Amino acid sequence: MMRRVQILLLTILLSVNAFSQINMADSTAQVIGYWDMNEKQTYIITQEKFKINETDTTSREFYKYEVDMTIVDSTANSYVIDWFYHDYDIHSDKELIQKLSSLTEDMTVRIRTDEFGAFQEVINWKEVRDYILKATKMLKKETKGIPNMDKFIQQFEGMYSTKQSIELGAVNEMQQYYTFHGGKYELGEEYKADMQAANLYGGNPFDMKVTVWLDELNPDDNNFIIRMQKSIDSEQLTNATFDYLVNMAETMKTAVPKREDIPPLINDTWTASRIHGSGWIIYSVETKEVTAEGTTNVEERIIEIK
Repeated sequence: MMRRVQILLLTILLSVNAFSQINMADSTAQVIGYWDMNEKQTYIITQEKFKINETDTTSREFYKYEVDMTIVDSTANSYVIDWFYHDYDIHSDKELIQKLSSLTEDMTVRIRTDEFGAFQEVINWKEVRDYILKATKMLKKETKGIPNMDKFIQQFEGMYSTKQSIELGAVNEMQQYYTFHGGKYELGEEYKADMQAANLYGGNPFDMKVTVWLDELNPDDNNFIIRMQKSIDSEQLTNATFDYLVNMAETMKTAVPKREDIPPLINDTWTASRIHGSGWIIYSVETKEVTAEGTTNVEERIIEIK
Protein backbone atom coordinates (compact mmCIF):
# COMPACT_ATOMS: atom_id res chain seq x y z
CA MET A 1 0.00 0.00 0.00
CA MET A 2 2.76 2.44 1.00
CA ARG A 3 4.64 1.61 -2.20
CA ARG A 4 1.55 2.47 -4.28
CA VAL A 5 1.16 5.79 -2.44
CA GLN A 6 4.83 6.65 -3.08
CA ILE A 7 4.43 5.89 -6.78
CA LEU A 8 1.28 8.00 -6.92
CA LEU A 9 3.02 10.94 -5.19
CA LEU A 10 6.00 10.64 -7.53
CA THR A 11 3.66 10.66 -10.54
CA ILE A 12 1.92 13.78 -9.28
CA LEU A 13 5.22 15.57 -8.63
CA LEU A 14 6.52 14.71 -12.08
CA SER A 15 3.26 15.93 -13.59
CA VAL A 16 3.48 19.24 -11.72
CA ASN A 17 7.08 19.77 -12.77
CA ALA A 18 6.31 18.91 -16.38
CA PHE A 19 3.69 21.63 -16.59
CA SER A 20 5.52 24.25 -14.55
CA GLN A 21 7.85 26.48 -16.52
CA ILE A 22 8.39 29.06 -13.77
CA ASN A 23 11.58 28.90 -11.72
CA MET A 24 11.33 31.33 -8.80
CA ALA A 25 14.88 30.49 -7.70
CA ASP A 26 16.31 32.48 -10.60
CA SER A 27 13.08 34.38 -11.56
CA THR A 28 12.82 32.82 -15.00
CA ALA A 29 10.09 31.42 -17.19
CA GLN A 30 10.46 29.12 -20.16
CA VAL A 31 7.79 28.77 -22.84
CA ILE A 32 7.36 25.14 -23.89
CA GLY A 33 4.30 23.42 -25.28
CA TYR A 34 3.33 20.44 -23.11
CA TRP A 35 0.46 19.24 -25.29
CA ASP A 36 -1.19 15.83 -25.65
CA MET A 37 -2.57 14.10 -28.72
CA ASN A 38 -6.14 15.19 -29.53
CA GLU A 39 -5.99 17.95 -26.92
CA LYS A 40 -8.13 20.87 -28.03
CA GLN A 41 -8.61 24.51 -27.07
CA THR A 42 -10.99 27.07 -28.56
CA TYR A 43 -10.06 30.72 -28.84
CA ILE A 44 -11.98 33.89 -29.60
CA ILE A 45 -10.00 36.22 -31.84
CA THR A 46 -11.01 39.84 -32.28
CA GLN A 47 -9.34 42.34 -34.54
CA GLU A 48 -10.07 46.03 -34.75
CA LYS A 49 -8.74 48.54 -37.25
CA PHE A 50 -9.19 52.28 -36.97
CA LYS A 51 -7.56 55.56 -37.90
CA ILE A 52 -6.72 58.39 -35.51
CA ASN A 53 -6.38 61.85 -37.06
CA GLU A 54 -5.24 64.13 -34.24
CA THR A 55 -8.15 63.57 -31.81
CA ASP A 56 -10.72 62.09 -34.20
CA THR A 57 -11.18 58.35 -34.72
CA THR A 58 -12.41 57.25 -38.14
CA SER A 59 -12.57 54.25 -40.49
CA ARG A 60 -13.34 51.72 -37.81
CA GLU A 61 -13.46 48.00 -38.77
CA PHE A 62 -14.16 45.12 -36.39
CA TYR A 63 -13.66 41.37 -36.92
CA LYS A 64 -14.49 38.53 -34.56
CA TYR A 65 -14.17 34.80 -35.10
CA GLU A 66 -13.29 31.58 -33.31
CA VAL A 67 -10.49 29.10 -33.83
CA ASP A 68 -10.39 25.49 -32.65
CA MET A 69 -6.80 24.36 -32.08
CA THR A 70 -6.35 20.59 -32.00
CA ILE A 71 -3.13 18.61 -31.51
CA VAL A 72 -3.30 16.02 -34.32
CA ASP A 73 0.24 14.63 -34.04
CA SER A 74 3.01 14.67 -31.47
CA THR A 75 6.58 13.39 -31.74
CA ALA A 76 9.81 13.92 -29.83
CA ASN A 77 10.71 16.73 -32.23
CA SER A 78 7.44 18.39 -33.24
CA TYR A 79 3.73 18.98 -32.89
CA VAL A 80 1.18 19.10 -35.71
CA ILE A 81 -1.75 21.39 -34.93
CA ASP A 82 -4.97 22.12 -36.81
CA TRP A 83 -6.42 25.63 -36.70
CA PHE A 84 -10.11 25.53 -37.69
CA TYR A 85 -11.67 28.96 -38.37
CA HIS A 86 -15.39 29.50 -37.82
CA ASP A 87 -18.21 31.78 -36.58
CA TYR A 88 -17.17 35.04 -38.24
CA ASP A 89 -18.71 38.36 -37.19
CA ILE A 90 -17.51 41.28 -39.32
CA HIS A 91 -18.42 44.96 -39.09
CA SER A 92 -17.12 47.29 -41.79
CA ASP A 93 -18.50 50.13 -43.90
CA LYS A 94 -16.79 48.53 -46.91
CA GLU A 95 -18.73 45.63 -48.38
CA LEU A 96 -15.65 44.19 -50.08
CA ILE A 97 -13.77 44.10 -46.76
CA GLN A 98 -16.65 42.12 -45.26
CA LYS A 99 -16.64 39.65 -48.12
CA LEU A 100 -12.86 39.19 -48.22
CA SER A 101 -12.55 38.80 -44.46
CA SER A 102 -15.13 36.01 -44.33
CA LEU A 103 -13.50 33.88 -47.04
CA THR A 104 -11.61 31.85 -44.45
CA GLU A 105 -14.85 30.68 -42.77
CA ASP A 106 -14.70 26.90 -42.09
CA MET A 107 -11.09 26.69 -43.29
CA THR A 108 -8.50 24.46 -41.60
CA VAL A 109 -4.82 25.43 -41.55
CA ARG A 110 -2.49 22.63 -40.45
CA ILE A 111 0.84 23.75 -39.01
CA ARG A 112 3.97 22.23 -37.53
CA THR A 113 5.89 23.52 -34.52
CA ASP A 114 9.15 22.28 -33.05
CA GLU A 115 9.24 20.30 -29.79
CA PHE A 116 9.00 23.54 -27.77
CA GLY A 117 5.93 24.80 -29.64
CA ALA A 118 7.72 27.40 -31.79
CA PHE A 119 6.07 27.88 -35.20
CA GLN A 120 7.86 26.19 -38.11
CA GLU A 121 5.59 25.93 -41.14
CA VAL A 122 2.14 25.65 -42.69
CA ILE A 123 1.85 22.05 -43.86
CA ASN A 124 -1.33 22.13 -45.98
CA TRP A 125 -0.58 25.42 -47.74
CA LYS A 126 -1.73 24.08 -51.12
CA GLU A 127 -5.12 23.15 -49.70
CA VAL A 128 -5.37 26.60 -48.11
CA ARG A 129 -4.44 28.26 -51.41
CA ASP A 130 -7.03 26.24 -53.35
CA TYR A 131 -9.69 26.94 -50.71
CA ILE A 132 -9.14 30.70 -51.09
CA LEU A 133 -9.01 30.58 -54.90
CA LYS A 134 -12.32 28.73 -55.00
CA ALA A 135 -13.89 31.35 -52.73
CA THR A 136 -12.49 34.33 -54.64
CA LYS A 137 -13.67 32.84 -57.93
CA MET A 138 -17.23 33.13 -56.66
CA LEU A 139 -16.55 36.61 -55.28
CA LYS A 140 -15.29 37.79 -58.67
CA LYS A 141 -18.60 36.81 -60.22
CA GLU A 142 -20.52 38.69 -57.54
CA THR A 143 -18.47 41.88 -57.99
CA LYS A 144 -18.11 41.73 -61.77
CA GLY A 145 -18.48 45.18 -63.27
CA ILE A 146 -17.29 47.09 -60.22
CA PRO A 147 -14.19 49.11 -61.28
CA ASN A 148 -10.82 47.85 -60.01
CA MET A 149 -12.50 45.28 -57.77
CA ASP A 150 -10.72 42.40 -59.47
CA LYS A 151 -7.35 44.01 -58.67
CA PHE A 152 -8.12 44.13 -54.95
CA ILE A 153 -9.20 40.50 -55.05
CA GLN A 154 -6.01 39.54 -56.86
CA GLN A 155 -4.02 41.30 -54.15
CA PHE A 156 -5.86 39.25 -51.52
CA GLU A 157 -5.19 36.06 -53.49
CA GLY A 158 -1.50 36.95 -53.51
CA MET A 159 -1.40 36.58 -49.73
CA TYR A 160 -2.33 32.91 -50.18
CA SER A 161 -0.51 32.15 -53.43
CA THR A 162 2.65 30.52 -52.01
CA LYS A 163 3.79 28.75 -48.86
CA GLN A 164 5.98 31.73 -47.97
CA SER A 165 3.28 34.35 -48.52
CA ILE A 166 0.82 32.42 -46.34
CA GLU A 167 3.33 32.02 -43.51
CA LEU A 168 4.53 35.63 -43.63
CA GLY A 169 1.33 37.54 -44.31
CA ALA A 170 -1.85 35.49 -44.13
CA VAL A 171 -1.58 33.85 -40.68
CA ASN A 172 -0.49 36.76 -38.49
CA GLU A 173 -2.56 35.42 -35.59
CA MET A 174 -0.39 32.30 -35.58
CA GLN A 175 2.82 34.32 -35.55
CA GLN A 176 1.41 36.24 -32.60
CA TYR A 177 0.33 33.08 -30.76
CA TYR A 178 3.72 31.33 -31.00
CA THR A 179 5.90 34.47 -30.66
CA PHE A 180 7.48 33.54 -27.34
CA HIS A 181 7.53 29.73 -27.57
CA GLY A 182 10.94 28.12 -27.34
CA GLY A 183 12.51 30.91 -25.29
CA LYS A 184 13.62 31.26 -21.68
CA TYR A 185 13.24 34.68 -20.07
CA GLU A 186 14.49 36.25 -16.84
CA LEU A 187 12.39 38.75 -14.89
CA GLY A 188 13.73 42.30 -15.24
CA GLU A 189 16.04 41.41 -18.15
CA GLU A 190 15.58 43.05 -21.58
CA TYR A 191 16.52 41.02 -24.64
CA LYS A 192 17.36 43.18 -27.64
CA ALA A 193 18.01 42.02 -31.19
CA ASP A 194 18.33 43.31 -34.75
CA MET A 195 16.06 41.21 -36.95
CA GLN A 196 14.26 41.38 -40.28
CA ALA A 197 10.55 41.70 -40.97
CA ALA A 198 8.73 40.40 -44.02
CA ASN A 199 8.10 42.96 -46.77
CA LEU A 200 4.55 42.25 -47.91
CA TYR A 201 5.09 44.60 -50.86
CA GLY A 202 7.39 41.95 -52.32
CA GLY A 203 10.79 43.60 -51.92
CA ASN A 204 13.71 42.98 -49.58
CA PRO A 205 12.90 42.38 -45.89
CA PHE A 206 12.86 45.37 -43.57
CA ASP A 207 15.42 45.87 -40.81
CA MET A 208 13.70 45.73 -37.44
CA LYS A 209 14.70 46.33 -33.81
CA VAL A 210 13.13 43.97 -31.26
CA THR A 211 12.98 44.12 -27.47
CA VAL A 212 11.52 41.27 -25.35
CA TRP A 213 11.08 41.11 -21.59
CA LEU A 214 9.42 38.96 -18.94
CA ASP A 215 7.06 41.32 -17.17
CA GLU A 216 5.31 39.21 -14.54
CA LEU A 217 5.57 35.82 -12.81
CA ASN A 218 2.50 34.23 -11.19
CA PRO A 219 3.61 30.88 -9.73
CA ASP A 220 0.40 30.39 -7.71
CA ASP A 221 -1.65 30.50 -10.93
CA ASN A 222 1.09 28.85 -13.03
CA ASN A 223 1.22 31.63 -15.63
CA PHE A 224 3.39 34.56 -16.64
CA ILE A 225 3.32 37.63 -18.89
CA ILE A 226 5.88 38.32 -21.62
CA ARG A 227 6.01 41.51 -23.69
CA MET A 228 7.70 42.54 -26.93
CA GLN A 229 8.18 45.72 -28.94
CA LYS A 230 9.15 45.77 -32.63
CA SER A 231 10.13 48.85 -34.66
CA ILE A 232 10.62 48.68 -38.43
CA ASP A 233 13.18 50.89 -40.17
CA SER A 234 11.27 54.04 -41.13
CA GLU A 235 13.20 54.91 -44.31
CA GLN A 236 12.98 51.39 -45.74
CA LEU A 237 9.26 51.22 -45.01
CA THR A 238 8.58 54.62 -46.58
CA ASN A 239 10.52 53.75 -49.75
CA ALA A 240 8.72 50.41 -50.11
CA THR A 241 5.33 52.09 -49.63
CA PHE A 242 6.15 54.65 -52.30
CA ASP A 243 7.18 51.95 -54.78
CA TYR A 244 3.94 50.08 -54.09
CA LEU A 245 1.82 53.21 -54.63
CA VAL A 246 3.60 53.89 -57.91
CA ASN A 247 2.90 50.35 -59.15
CA MET A 248 -0.75 50.59 -58.08
CA ALA A 249 -1.16 53.94 -59.83
CA GLU A 250 0.34 52.59 -63.05
CA THR A 251 -1.90 49.51 -62.89
CA MET A 252 -5.06 51.54 -62.29
CA LYS A 253 -4.08 54.27 -64.77
CA THR A 254 -4.17 57.03 -62.15
CA ALA A 255 -1.75 59.84 -61.26
CA VAL A 256 1.63 58.61 -60.05
CA PRO A 257 2.58 60.07 -56.63
CA LYS A 258 5.78 62.02 -56.04
CA ARG A 259 8.34 60.77 -53.54
CA GLU A 260 8.34 64.07 -51.65
CA ASP A 261 4.59 63.73 -51.14
CA ILE A 262 5.04 60.54 -49.10
CA PRO A 263 5.70 61.43 -45.43
CA PRO A 264 8.03 59.32 -43.26
CA LEU A 265 6.23 56.25 -41.92
CA ILE A 266 6.73 54.87 -38.40
CA ASN A 267 5.69 51.26 -37.75
CA ASP A 268 5.73 50.00 -34.15
CA THR A 269 4.17 46.81 -32.78
CA TRP A 270 3.59 45.81 -29.15
CA THR A 271 2.74 42.25 -28.12
CA ALA A 272 1.83 40.99 -24.65
CA SER A 273 0.86 37.41 -23.81
CA ARG A 274 -0.24 35.71 -20.61
CA ILE A 275 0.94 32.10 -20.98
CA HIS A 276 -0.03 29.07 -18.90
CA GLY A 277 2.61 26.62 -17.71
CA SER A 278 1.30 24.06 -20.20
CA GLY A 279 2.26 26.36 -23.09
CA TRP A 280 -1.33 27.30 -23.99
CA ILE A 281 -1.95 31.02 -24.37
CA ILE A 282 -4.52 32.40 -21.93
CA TYR A 283 -4.69 35.92 -23.39
CA SER A 284 -2.62 37.78 -25.97
CA VAL A 285 -2.93 41.28 -27.41
CA GLU A 286 -0.95 42.74 -30.28
CA THR A 287 -1.18 46.40 -31.27
CA LYS A 288 0.40 47.80 -34.43
CA GLU A 289 0.60 51.52 -35.10
CA VAL A 290 1.65 53.07 -38.41
CA THR A 291 2.05 56.84 -38.11
CA ALA A 292 2.58 59.57 -40.71
CA GLU A 293 1.99 63.33 -40.37
CA GLY A 294 -0.28 63.20 -37.34
CA THR A 295 -2.38 60.31 -38.64
CA THR A 296 -2.08 56.91 -36.98
CA ASN A 297 -3.49 53.67 -38.38
CA VAL A 298 -4.05 51.21 -35.55
CA GLU A 299 -4.57 47.46 -35.78
CA GLU A 300 -5.24 45.51 -32.60
CA ARG A 301 -5.68 41.74 -32.37
CA ILE A 302 -6.75 39.93 -29.20
CA ILE A 303 -6.53 36.15 -28.77
CA GLU A 304 -8.45 34.89 -25.75
CA ILE A 305 -9.09 31.35 -24.60
CA LYS A 306 -12.79 30.51 -24.54
